[in-house]
Amino acid sequence: MKLPLAHKGLPALMFLAAGLLTAPAVAANTAEDEVLRPAQSLEGNFLSAYVAGSARDTEAATIFFREAIQEDSRNQELLERAFVAFLANGSMTEAVRAAERLSVQDPSNNLAQFALAVRSLKGQKYADARTRLSKGTRGRQADLTATLLTAWTYAGSKDGKQALATIDKLKNERAFDQFREYHAALIADVVGNPAEAEKRFKAAYEGERNTLQVVDAYGRFLAKRGRKDEALKIYKAFDEAAPRHPIVRAAMKALEEDKPLMPLVTSAQDGAAELLYGLGVVGNTQGDELTAIIYLRLGLDLKGDHPLALVTLGDVYERLKQYDKANAIFERIPKDSPVRPSADISIGHNYELMGRGDDAISHLETLMKERPDDVEVVMALGNVQRSRKKFAEAAETYDKAIKLIGQPERGHWILYFYRGTSYERAKQWDKAEADLKKALELVPEGLPAGRAQVMNYLAYSWVDQNMNIDEAFKMLTKAVELAPRDGMIIDSLGWAYYRMGRYDDAARELEKAVELKPGDPTINDHLGDAYWKVGRKLEAKFQWDHAKNSDPEHEELVKILKKIDNGLDEEPKPAAAENAPPPQPEVPKQNGG
Repeated sequence: MKLPLAHKGLPALMFLAAGLLTAPAVAANTAEDEVLRPAQSLEGNFLSAYVAGSARDTEAATIFFREAIQEDSRNQELLERAFVAFLANGSMTEAVRAAERLSVQDPSNNLAQFALAVRSLKGQKYADARTRLSKGTRGRQADLTATLLTAWTYAGSKDGKQALATIDKLKNERAFDQFREYHAALIADVVGNPAEAEKRFKAAYEGERNTLQVVDAYGRFLAKRGRKDEALKIYKAFDEAAPRHPIVRAAMKALEEDKPLMPLVTSAQDGAAELLYGLGVVGNTQGDELTAIIYLRLGLDLKGDHPLALVTLGDVYERLKQYDKANAIFERIPKDSPVRPSADISIGHNYELMGRGDDAISHLETLMKERPDDVEVVMALGNVQRSRKKFAEAAETYDKAIKLIGQPERGHWILYFYRGTSYERAKQWDKAEADLKKALELVPEGLPAGRAQVMNYLAYSWVDQNMNIDEAFKMLTKAVELAPRDGMIIDSLGWAYYRMGRYDDAARELEKAVELKPGDPTINDHLGDAYWKVGRKLEAKFQWDHAKNSDPEHEELVKILKKIDNGLDEEPKPAAAENAPPPQPEVPKQNGG
């Protein structure tokens, strides 16, 4: 089966915020143009807020909690939940007001004290921020965050010695060496201690050379001191490991043109925002959306135009499928930021995911007019066209992108793959086959998932057309080795067995595929065919019925309905079955299978 043509250690929140805004998972179904109105009772508002919170719909939760606490202002648990909702929604005035009330009722409330400390730091009330951070009943992880933020309050007070002494209290926490050294370097630079800053930057960089913020901050530090060649060296090393990152490319271009690079952090507020951004990244990486949102909102309260914090927050909302909120965040990224072009592309893609396909195409076509040589924009338009099943148009768009790149490099395999799949769906097989072979030639050996994807699409296409069966079988066997838990690739292998007339082997592989990816109409349809051929006709009709109810494409639905009524037409056993390779041993199931 062809793969879908898709687009594209720090602790998590050290406080108990997650417990204040969670419930059994419920999807947010609010229509984009629907106006949310408070319920008529306290209970109704609380329940609505609770459900909205479980779906991470922070805007809806804020509306309902706001109404609920007006009706029951003395309920501390309600106030705590409302506070978290306000904070996660970026309603900072309401969040601070709720935090002040909570800190009076319960001075040990960690999150309330932390939010108030951030607000004090923003207002340059550094002593008050430190007092707030010292309160509460924290564990080890909370102390780590509070210690780092406390160090930045000392930097704001121009007490560099105490700031570094505070951050060095974490020296026994080896898991956080790089994070500690990175912020120590930023603090030393802000307080005017370049020798200490360089020592700390070197330590952070040597600990992990592929962390974007460390590389960028260190490069800017070196550039400010006139050491352009050294700065270029570390940027180029990163570019080799993670090619074409816009921030790195923009910095390299500025250095090569002898343009100045401003320091990444110039104040205690910037430094604290950088800290909160880093914690938000960890929450996002760990799949803890509420943690990520709260840290990122606090960081953006300190520095509202932090581009990477905005990108990360937008990414969180994308993962939550709240595409309108993601787009609103992406629109806040400064127009001159190197990451704004990719955010603009994400906005177009999100329009498509919101069911606003015409807006997506219009948005991306406008970007193409503004940036006609931007391969990423052209590719994004092709992706939307392909998603909308405008395959011939998508192929033409990808063709423009391929012409823009000139001599293809390894990283361009995806363009040939996308153009090839578009040609195949547009029934231009000769062009499709050439592109898929080119994609396979370009895709790096070090990208096994990509190689498996290309092998699968090419080989399945051969199998589906009853051509090159032996070569397709070998290719699919290799693809399964590269991606042994991919149900769609295993489906392709099972279908190759079917085409060779080895129906028992086909049924065995297709059963594995169904187990790995239940509910896929193509896999269920294939398994039904294999069952019919081995005489398991009742089970065959069950699988076809399952395929019918799994939203297949119309053309396939017609075929499935015919098979449900009449079964399969008998056909001669393929000659390829006589000379086919022997059955492959079953791959042992992995954990979780």
